[in-house]
Amino acid sequence: MGAKQRAVPDRTTRQRQAIMTAAADVFMRNGYVGATTDEIAALAAVSKQTVYKMYGDKQKLFAEVILETTLGTVERLASTVSLLERSNDARAALRMVAEGWLRGLLAADVLRLRRLVIAEADRFPEVGRAWFERGFDRALVILGDSLQEMAGRGLLRSLDDPRRAAYQFAGLVMYQPMNQAMFAGSDGLPSARELKRIAHSAVEVFLAAYGPATA
Repeated sequence: MGAKQRAVPDRTTRQRQAIMTAAADVFMRNGYVGATTDEIAALAAVSKQTVYKMYGDKQKLFAEVILETTLGTVERLASTVSLLERSNDARAALRMVAEGWLRGLLAADVLRLRRLVIAEADRFPEVGRAWFERGFDRALVILGDSLQEMAGRGLLRSLDDPRRAAYQFAGLVMYQPMNQAMFAGSDGLPSARELKRIAHSAVEVFLAAYGPATA
């Protein structure tokens, strides 16, 4: 019996994927105002009419790009957080999560997305809210649940507010390098060695507040 063949996406699905990929590239490169449906259509190798038929207008396409990219980022962050529930070593697991989040959130495409959402927040407040609520906040709710699970196994102290603990962890990890990247640009990011030092230092501060008495 032959190996199963992968299902080939139909023409409409392929066109949608091509449009979303092209739109993400054009929006992040040119911003919302500088992006045109002509350029997006040309890059996706479809007609402009196809873009309008599938997404309505540039504003709706912009919102779809932001939300789809955001959901992908959350999935990657959640995958990293899952390490916490499989480990009996809080320090080692939190270090891996911190390092993973630094790699994920400081990736060039994620930084471009963040800058784009901030730049267009007044024009599209609903997109900004969705990016925050379905993106960063959702990731921290997932992290908070994992921290609570760790506390239940005695790896952390009892948490009165797991979501707040997750925000504090993320702040310790991300504040310096994220602000540096947002204001100084990707070229100004700390070295890989420095990012690892930041991650490990953040974990030590977090465990000083939330680690068990024997930590």
